[in-house]
Amino acid sequence: MANNSFRGSKHGRRGEANHEAEFRCSLQELRSLMELRGEESVTKIKESYGDVSGLCARLRTSPIEGLAGNSEDIDRRIEEFGQNLIPPKKPKTFLQLVWEALQDVTLIILEVAAIISLALSFYHPPGGDRHNCGKAAGSFDAEAEEEAGWIEGAAILLSVVCVVLVTAFNDWSKEKQFRGLQSRIEQEQKFSVVRGGQVIQIKVSEIVVGDVAQVKYGDLLPTDGVLIQGNDLKIDESALTGESDHVKKTVDKDPMLLSGTHVMEGSGKMLVTAVGVNSQTGIIFTLLGAAEEDDGQGEGDSEEKVEKEKKEERKKKRDKRRKNKDGATVEMQPLNADGEPKKKLPKKDKSVLQGKLTKLAVQIGKAGLFMSSLTVLILITRFLIDTFVIQGVDFTNECLPVYVQFFVKFFIIGVTVLVVAVPEGLPLAVTISLAYSVKKMMKDNNLVRHLDACETMGNATAICSDKTGTLTMNRMTVVQTYIASRYYKKLPEPDLIPAMVLDLLVQGIGVNCAYTSKIMPPEKEGGLARQVGNKTECALLGFSLDLRRDYQTIRNEIPEERLFKVYTFNSVRKSMSTVLKNPDGSYRMYSKGASEILLRKCSKIVMGPGKAKSFKPRDRDDLVRKVIEPMASEGLRTICLAYRDFPAADGEPDWDDEAHILTNLTCISVVGIEDPVRPEVPEAIRKCQRAGITVRMVTGDNINTARAIAIKCGILQPGDDFLCMEGKEFNRRIRNELGEIEQERIDKIWPKLRVLARSSPTDKHTLVKGIIDSTVLEKRQVVAVTGDGTNDGPALKKADVGFAMGIAGTDVAKEASDIILTDDNFSSIVKAVMWGRNVYDSISKFLQFQLTVNVVAVIVAFTGACITQDSPLKAVQMLWVNLIMDTFASLALATEPPTEALLLRSPYGRNKPLISRTMMKNILGHAVYQLTVIFTLLFVGEKLFNLDSGRNAPLHAPSSEHYTIVFNTFVLMQIFNELNARKIHGERNVFEGIFNNPIFCSIVLGTFIIQVVIVQLGGKPFSCVRLSLDQWLWCVFLGLGSLLWGQLVSSVPTRWLRFLKTAGHGTQQEEIPEAEMEEMEDQDEIDHAEMELKRGQVLWCRGLNRISTQIRVVNAFRDSVSPYEGLETPESRSSIHSFMSHPEFRMEDSVNHIPLIDEAECEDDPPVKRNSMVLPPPLTGLSTLPPPSPNQNNNAAEHIAPLPGMIAPNSAGLSPCPGSPMHSLETSL
Repeated sequence: MANNSFRGSKHGRRGEANHEAEFRCSLQELRSLMELRGEESVTKIKESYGDVSGLCARLRTSPIEGLAGNSEDIDRRIEEFGQNLIPPKKPKTFLQLVWEALQDVTLIILEVAAIISLALSFYHPPGGDRHNCGKAAGSFDAEAEEEAGWIEGAAILLSVVCVVLVTAFNDWSKEKQFRGLQSRIEQEQKFSVVRGGQVIQIKVSEIVVGDVAQVKYGDLLPTDGVLIQGNDLKIDESALTGESDHVKKTVDKDPMLLSGTHVMEGSGKMLVTAVGVNSQTGIIFTLLGAAEEDDGQGEGDSEEKVEKEKKEERKKKRDKRRKNKDGATVEMQPLNADGEPKKKLPKKDKSVLQGKLTKLAVQIGKAGLFMSSLTVLILITRFLIDTFVIQGVDFTNECLPVYVQFFVKFFIIGVTVLVVAVPEGLPLAVTISLAYSVKKMMKDNNLVRHLDACETMGNATAICSDKTGTLTMNRMTVVQTYIASRYYKKLPEPDLIPAMVLDLLVQGIGVNCAYTSKIMPPEKEGGLARQVGNKTECALLGFSLDLRRDYQTIRNEIPEERLFKVYTFNSVRKSMSTVLKNPDGSYRMYSKGASEILLRKCSKIVMGPGKAKSFKPRDRDDLVRKVIEPMASEGLRTICLAYRDFPAADGEPDWDDEAHILTNLTCISVVGIEDPVRPEVPEAIRKCQRAGITVRMVTGDNINTARAIAIKCGILQPGDDFLCMEGKEFNRRIRNELGEIEQERIDKIWPKLRVLARSSPTDKHTLVKGIIDSTVLEKRQVVAVTGDGTNDGPALKKADVGFAMGIAGTDVAKEASDIILTDDNFSSIVKAVMWGRNVYDSISKFLQFQLTVNVVAVIVAFTGACITQDSPLKAVQMLWVNLIMDTFASLALATEPPTEALLLRSPYGRNKPLISRTMMKNILGHAVYQLTVIFTLLFVGEKLFNLDSGRNAPLHAPSSEHYTIVFNTFVLMQIFNELNARKIHGERNVFEGIFNNPIFCSIVLGTFIIQVVIVQLGGKPFSCVRLSLDQWLWCVFLGLGSLLWGQLVSSVPTRWLRFLKTAGHGTQQEEIPEAEMEEMEDQDEIDHAEMELKRGQVLWCRGLNRISTQIRVVNAFRDSVSPYEGLETPESRSSIHSFMSHPEFRMEDSVNHIPLIDEAECEDDPPVKRNSMVLPPPLTGLSTLPPPSPNQNNNAAEHIAPLPGMIAPNSAGLSPCPGSPMHSLETSL
């Protein structure tokens, strides 16, 4: 049992088995204790338990050794005090989802129509002669009619059931996937507790009351507890109280730690006193009804009521505060123990794609409604005129049911037109595509927490990345040192260092690194030692081991409890200090921190045994020049180690006066720590730059180190005209005289900024906000940010997509993020970009396919109904077509895997229409072919195939071969057109990579087999008749025709079809003038046909282009002074971009434009335009064009030129060769 591990426990173990005797502290007592705050709680603990150790004794645990950890004890604690789980909301049952799917308006209309149709088919008017009711009433024998009458209604109901089940199943699997994702996040959440005297990591759900947990900077507290010992502990309790100020926690003033709050500074140990539904977060959850009421709470109603009122009040207060809050102080979103978000994240606005799709779906829906109403109207009018005017039939009561039957039939036809027109598959396609991507991204080390982040990532134009651990390997080692007035480029042997200095150094490292950081033996023989905890501290501990001194012996001599005071590291201090109290009453403080900051606070430096000479500013400058700068220029992080003695004679210093304490230090050593660049990062950054994404490094390291790493990674190229800046300088430049941040000032800096060094988390937040809010470029920047520290929370929240580090990241950073990088690797971000772009393309493919079917089906149903008084495609057939094009197609086209080619174009941007001109060309092109075939079959098919005509058949006539052929051909054309839909940029080879997508292949094959079954065996319900082999071959031949026709459509250059409109724009579309839109779309369209036409003219085209570009540049230089002159720098006047800032060359890029790799627009220009320094390349060597420089995206702060590809309108539309196929040549080469 744990009690005997508590030293000197007065309480012997009770012999009784009952639990009250076991733990002399009830659940109720602990709950009421946790309600108290501040002084109240201290008084209560003193009165009831003496001190925290007394409470530990009551709970049978030891403040030093923790619980013994045997399972019997743990189980008893769970039984007594509950488990650390908050029961999640029950998922919706399948039946509830079916009920929700049935709420769909179109389905309800269909159900009503089907039920009326069924009812009427069973109702027979007494006697009466059918023939008096007009020709259309038909002359069938009653039996055949009775037999067939009910089938249509029943079949419609059946297909409605199918649609509902499919929708419900999709929702159900989506919910299941989401829960799987949540449990995955939950499993990854671990916490450090002391059990049996050992610090171990256990799952958050396994923590029990009585555990002694270690809390440190960045933790999100999973339970309630009482502080046993703390070092400078500050907690952000805003999640519970709404107060944004950090609360200082000490054993004697405020020892209460609450679940769901964040540790913002310091470290400590706490005794766990409440878990799960009994913790503060759990109580709120229970009140919100998310957790089932727990019978075992044993609370009286009145108490519950008071509790409830108190919480409600607090919640209101919190909401009120949150409304008033500025974006900079961000509320974190705590996870409950179950890993589910506690409250809905105040997520950014609806994602771009959802916005565009909603808008498009509404427009299509309106058009569909109009067409279906028109169809019904025309059918009824024709019937009335034909029956009562032309045939002159008199209206009689016995004919009424017959007429009603007709009207119901017309109504059903109208509804089916509507069903086919409404693209209810769109949300399904998006969900499938996103869910599929999220699942696959898991394998690429991206754990997606918010679905829409996946799609937003495809539009990213800028990535602000951390350096340590993301771009570098986060495996730190000390490789150089300056100690005892000597600079060692290689680590020195211990005997070269004076013993006294060595002792100082090793003791300083041992006690002044968090005790949670340690070096563990390698997992495999001969492997590298494992670094646990803070990697910089591990490097220092490793340094101590390299000097053949074991830091652990020092830690054993001076356990954590004996540390007098600890000033933990934070982003303001940039240093950490630990104070020890000596037996004679004097104090010694060890400090470590950023070298240039700590050296300013040093007044002496250790020279040799027992000698410390004074350290003047001049000496400091020498040291910086001779030691720190050379280290930094090699990409090393420099850390200064120092100490200070406080003699007993001076009395006890004021420890809260930090400015005074951290002065007059004595420098012991400066070390250079190497953190090698990850081998795959330079290539990943090159891919980003090729894809039109600017990578910026934001780091806390010094500027020389940052610059060296940026050059190694390829963020900076030698000779580039870019800014590297320190946080201080950045702040000075962006603030006005009053110290307020001005957007115009940020706008002058960010486009050129590539490295921000020595930056604080606030600088990171300011930069991200500045880039997002900027209007310098017409294109609104979409920014992704990586972060691992607690302080990165605000920047991660502000960014469009926040990436948190899965390994090095703190809980707070993970909470604020959208995607967690499980391997902390930058190249995983590139995968996320690929998947994001793939989602966008998948949706476009699906749209291209769906809209073709929509256009054709609606026109066929409408014209057929108007001309032949009956839709050639029956209601049930329409529903089958709807199923193919909605559910199956969305599944097939939304699961296409991404290819590297996606990274060869710039981001689409927020206003890029979903349906580009090329897609519009494909949609209308294929619609023309399909309509031609269908109408030919409809009106002359009976002659061609020598059949009886199916047109003008009376009510309840049996199915005809004629109409079956029409239906069959229609479906087969859709199946083959699904292959065409795989390519949306007019590529020729639609089969490319088809076998990489088994889902697509199986769906196309499956659809074909079901179609054969429907036609051959479907009979009356599907209004089909069996077809002979040669009829089948004709149908397949006409279907295959759409593949051949697709090749013809691809050959028509899109620029010939200027009259085509695009569709599915972003929400701000209205603001853009029509003419401008036209111009921009032309620039941005990928058009393979255009390039093929020009393939023969490549060389002279390039020559002409080069000359015309140079003439344009020369003219631009001669032109009048730019109106943006105030923004220009001398360098930029001489750069080729300066002509872009003249109004006539300015691109209004409100629709985001992707100069793609295979874009037709003068492809040899981009290298010229993208690089501010590169001159037009020589004519020779087509394939050896210089790679685009990393400044593709935002070439200069001052330039208004918004296009990543920098293509001026002139070059786009008016040059002698508007579409040089340079690219296609390069690709083929």
